Amino acid sequence: MAVFVALCAFLMTLAGGWTAQRVTDRRHLVLGLAGGLMLGVVGLDLLPEALKAAGEEVFGVPAALLLFVAGFLLAHLVERTLAGRQASHGGDEAHDHRAPEVGLTAAAAMVGHSAMDGVAIGAAFQVGGGMGAAVALAVIAHDFADGFNTYTITSLYGNARRRALGMLFADAAAPVVGAASTAFVTIPEGLLGGYLGLFGGVLLYLAAAEILPEAHHEHPARSTLLCTVAGALFIWLVVGLAG
Repeated sequence: MAVFVALCAFLMTLAGGWTAQRVTDRRHLVLGLAGGLMLGVVGLDLLPEALKAAGEEVFGVPAALLLFVAGFLLAHLVERTLAGRQASHGGDEAHDHRAPEVGLTAAAAMVGHSAMDGVAIGAAFQVGGGMGAAVALAVIAHDFADGFNTYTITSLYGNARRRALGMLFADAAAPVVGAASTAFVTIPEGLLGGYLGLFGGVLLYLAAAEILPEAHHEHPARSTLLCTVAGALFIWLVVGLAG
């Protein structure tokens, strides 16, 4: 049952990526929506789960939040380092400050997160059918956003369509692999919570420092802002229904 649900997540992820590439003539709206979806996933899904799983404090601060800040700074450091290398070699990205490697790295993190979604599905079904159904609903619903964001992020940083599609398919397959792995491996709750906190920081950096500024750069329209709000509200709806 867990693998079957993961296959549904596979199809939903592909649907999200397909939607992202079909609306390229409304790129600013796509980016605005992606930013809102990412903000919603971080604030309403990843961080609460991270605090629940790894809430122990380190010098007065929950470990999950420390890793969240570390993830944000790590993403900033990686992007600045790669962009600086591109500029020093006189690449085209010197004028755009976006290195394709950043997009691939971010997409790879999305793939890792999707694999953890599959693990969550498998673990939930081990607890019971009701728990499995609730987790499956949340994962399948937000995997549309994952596919949408994976394709958008990879493309935004100047990667070819072939690479963006490759990362999209990897992201779609990851929940299936993760769900199947639960038959052999159990991930400690604290480790999973730490990962979610770190990944949340990376995702927030991409949304706040890259996706949303790009969305409003050429088209500072009210419709772009509405798409961002709609993306965050959609994740709120998904989390509420799953709860």
